[in-house]
Amino acid sequence: MAIIHRATLSPSKLELIEKYLRVQPWFTKDGSAPTELLGAYRFDDPDGEVGLETHLVSRGGKLYQVPLSYRGSELAGAGDSLLGTMEHSVLGKRWVHDACADPVYVTALATAILTGQREAEQFVEVDGALEPRTSSVEVKGSGTPGSKVPALSPTAPITQDAVTSIDGGELTLLVNRVLDLATPGSDDSAALSGTWAGQEAPVLLASLSQA
Repeated sequence: MAIIHRATLSPSKLELIEKYLRVQPWFTKDGSAPTELLGAYRFDDPDGEVGLETHLVSRGGKLYQVPLSYRGSELAGAGDSLLGTMEHSVLGKRWVHDACADPVYVTALATAILTGQREAEQFVEVDGALEPRTSSVEVKGSGTPGSKVPALSPTAPITQDAVTSIDGGELTLLVNRVLDLATPGSDDSAALSGTWAGQEAPVLLASLSQA
């Protein structure tokens, strides 16, 4: 369950994402096109410490997937993945990382794929009460509930040809940075697929291979 606070963010998520995208080799630099956030989905951190939110961003006719993790302090040894810090009017200072370098995200993604999990349920805190909020992106793993998820020891992610590879030890995760709407999601392989407004056919977001 993800609890969303009504808060002021400085800088905004879009500002951090735009700055991050501009220096990525898989990003097509188009100065005339605006950057648009199409939607996002979240995973749960079982310990409730790390926020895990993946954004879908449109720019110049291309669709990018940007997984982020939000922490109360910088992730040790992951300085290269730091997008920057953000002042959250409720939670205070937050360190925003490329989630592919965050072991909490890696485990959450592997769990979703292997166990057929969906995105986290979201609730907005309003006057001390929690009100449900529909996720703007719906995702589902191809696996089976109750499947075993191995303990992972992820190494630094490597990105090539717009796909980020994360070696977790017993398995390898592949996260698509640029989404191909012509490549459907599949229930026949270990994968995470998603749909959103205007995109009814599932799209492949990430996949997994086991050693």
